Amino acid sequence: MLIIDSKDCENIDKALKKYKKKFEKSRTLLELRNRQAFTKPSVRRREQVQKAIYKQQIASGKIEL
Repeated sequence: MLIIDSKDCENIDKALKKYKKKFEKSRTLLELRNRQAFTKPSVRRREQVQKAIYKQQIASGKIEL
């Protein structure tokens, strides 16, 4: 549960902005989306390897953005 400390004189818009930022940093929505569908560990590992290969190719200069 997210708790936002707001002062009495603080605007509700600022408090809402703080809440949204804190919610985004906690990655709650991302976790909920990941839990909606099960991905096999082998598929998850394969995706991680593909991302690592892609990042390595960008770093070595083989792929230009």
